[in-house]
Amino acid sequence: MLTVTDLTDRAAGPRPDYRSLVPRAEFDVEAATATVRPIVDSVAERGAEAILEYAEKFDQVRPDHLRVPAELLAAAEADLDPELRAAFTEAIARRRLVAQAELGETEHRVDVASGARVTQHMMPVSRVGLYVPGGLAPLSSSVIMNVVPAQVAGVGSIAVASPPQKEFGGLPHPAVLAVCQLLGVDEVYAVGGAQAVAMLAHGVPELCERVDMITGPGNIWVTAAKRLVRGLVGIDSEAGPTEIAILADETAIAEHVAADLISQAEHDPMASAVLVTDSPALIDGVQQAVVRQVASTRHAERITSALNGPQSGIVLVADLEQGLDVVNAYAAEHLEIHTADAERVAARVINAGAIFVGTWTPVSLGDYCAGSTHVLPTAGCACHSSGLNVKSFLRAVHVINYDREALAAVARHVEVFADAEDLPAHGNAVTVRFGSRS
Repeated sequence: MLTVTDLTDRAAGPRPDYRSLVPRAEFDVEAATATVRPIVDSVAERGAEAILEYAEKFDQVRPDHLRVPAELLAAAEADLDPELRAAFTEAIARRRLVAQAELGETEHRVDVASGARVTQHMMPVSRVGLYVPGGLAPLSSSVIMNVVPAQVAGVGSIAVASPPQKEFGGLPHPAVLAVCQLLGVDEVYAVGGAQAVAMLAHGVPELCERVDMITGPGNIWVTAAKRLVRGLVGIDSEAGPTEIAILADETAIAEHVAADLISQAEHDPMASAVLVTDSPALIDGVQQAVVRQVASTRHAERITSALNGPQSGIVLVADLEQGLDVVNAYAAEHLEIHTADAERVAARVINAGAIFVGTWTPVSLGDYCAGSTHVLPTAGCACHSSGLNVKSFLRAVHVINYDREALAAVARHVEVFADAEDLPAHGNAVTVRFGSRS
């Protein structure tokens, strides 16, 4: 089922471009923007009328309420199964605990000289729009992953948008509504896809005030819409299909490795599942386990499409050194380490959205209640970007405060700099304060 790529003959000599040799999904956001642009423009121009038309077209339902009434949020929370409520509550508590540690100090003061102070304030974004997918899976967990760090950061106004569901009378999935209620978010919209991004970015009179930032995962149409409105608002990232890479040796348990590859393939036919190993015996064991497990899983067709796609496969390496080179080049959204001394190996990873250490730390734990974020960089972007966290919702603002003597001490430096850059008015802004300095 999983195609094997043998890189053992490339272990010697100059290091090849492993990023081009490892499977990865095709995800052409630029091409999708041509389809999405008319939707975004229409919502910006016609507001709620356009949103309702697109709901009928794409979601096959016309919501009675684009903004979910407070009583329906409360009803969704009241109807929660007790075990699901307990799972939500534990996940919220753990994510909040980690988020509070992420916050750290929000002010730093540096006296660079007598009377010369620079203070850095970490200021929260004033208003954010959080998108929660509702297509192949109602990701109520994404509510937690977006809302909790925003709340801990101090964001004062939070709006959540999630697609209307025909089977629930045009409301978002009840689990999504229930988590919003548990988190105290009362501004929830039954709006999905590119039209949700447009609504949040542009605002809709008498419905939704425009936001300053949009976060949250979505399909290629949501991602394309985020690209179109970037600059008008801030965005977290352009998230592509989910991906998992597993670095494993002969000590790995084949059943566990197979289950974890399958768990991420379950998300989407375009999901990536990649095993990197130096053990031919493990490859055989994983291949057999994949066949057994897929046969008994609910979403076998979707999973099989993902595992058979060009974005998934097994990479045979000569040793763990080469394996580390491969996974660092790949820069996976999720990276699992199934090796002897897994903590030591994990410490040598430099590119990954999140690292899951050892066989008892599967990615699905991080998806729900590890306490970590599950909104992570995809498509190799982990080499330069971080997952969504508290600092994603904060802006660093420097406050500069010099007295007369402190400015005088560096005035000539400013004048010389300005002269060197042929910006004499810059220098004069200092000179005028002290009179002629000839």
